[in-house]
Amino acid sequence: MVIDVSLVLSNPDKQVTALVPIEMEAFESGHGVYAISEKKDVDILVSHAGKKKIHLQANISLTLLIPCDRCLEPVEQKFEIQVLREIDVDKCETSEGDEVSYIQDSHIDVEELVQNEIFVNLPMKVLCSEDCKGICNRCGTNLNQMTCDCDTTELDPRMSKVLDIFNQFKEV
Repeated sequence: MVIDVSLVLSNPDKQVTALVPIEMEAFESGHGVYAISEKKDVDILVSHAGKKKIHLQANISLTLLIPCDRCLEPVEQKFEIQVLREIDVDKCETSEGDEVSYIQDSHIDVEELVQNEIFVNLPMKVLCSEDCKGICNRCGTNLNQMTCDCDTTELDPRMSKVLDIFNQFKEV
């Protein structure tokens, strides 16, 4: 959904408030596509902040299903994001000098605002639990649910040349 802020720019006493529903069903990033399991309407307040400038306040609340980095089971990740920005609409940048891609011709694209904020707030690592055992790197069994009979002995990589010598003698 798009919000027109031209009235706010021309009238210092004018404000725009809106409850905007999030239309997207999934969040897509370079790491994958994450389903949105729960979402609330975005609460937005736009007010005049000077010549061609606005104050933008938005409250975003949603839950993504992100796979655990060890076992790949979906994990509910809640996002409660509060956006407070002063934006120069002519330059499409914030007062800190950051570029704003969700404003064009005095219109705010709420979906793009939500996507940008989720992307910035994505955690580096998501775990289903601190003691998640992950998956077996040989057979793919989820080690949180069952064990496997795979050989999990890891050899010291510094000893790989010695192992190669022993393997040459076995072939003879």
